[in-house]
Amino acid sequence: MKTSASLVAMSNYRSRVRPPERLRFRAANDAPRSDGEWVKCRDGRSLRLRPIHPDDVVALQRGFSHLSAEEIRMRFLHALTELPDALATRLCQIDPDREIALVLVDGPEVPEPEIHGVARAYIDPTTDSAEFAVIVQKALNGQGFGRLLMQRVIAACRARGVREIWGDVLVENGRMLTLCDSLGFRREPVFHGTGLTRVRLAI
Repeated sequence: MKTSASLVAMSNYRSRVRPPERLRFRAANDAPRSDGEWVKCRDGRSLRLRPIHPDDVVALQRGFSHLSAEEIRMRFLHALTELPDALATRLCQIDPDREIALVLVDGPEVPEPEIHGVARAYIDPTTDSAEFAVIVQKALNGQGFGRLLMQRVIAACRARGVREIWGDVLVENGRMLTLCDSLGFRREPVFHGTGLTRVRLAI
């Protein structure tokens, strides 16, 4: 099982590799709009879909605290009982040249906002590919937010010149595999990871 320290180290390693010139000096309009877009929940709430901000640490931790152990395992592929400050800070302070992170977050009218969904992509400049990860709180399931986050992160990767987006999914995570199938991903086995399926999409 990976420790919180190892997760931080892995994220820091990813951020140290310099991307090619075309990614470092991309046009400003390649990035998702900083003001985001409003989406409506079934219960009438409005959430903003926008890029993650460095000051989202507490909101991210609040959202994490409302995830079940099963939801966490499906996302991180192993047990994680808390989101420590160091890891939460690293996840919010991304390298914009190498990483994409979009969130579904409460509006400014909420006194203690939390993040209800996250989509991430880590760009590998040596292969022009990006590894993705998506999680949406169970309370929002069945409302199309997972698909929306996936579509937005795919579009953001395409704008950066990424040619393929991929991810490892637990074989028991039928909801995510079905979503990936509907978006055109192809499945392949992961020989070094028992219980995992790799999904790939050429973009």
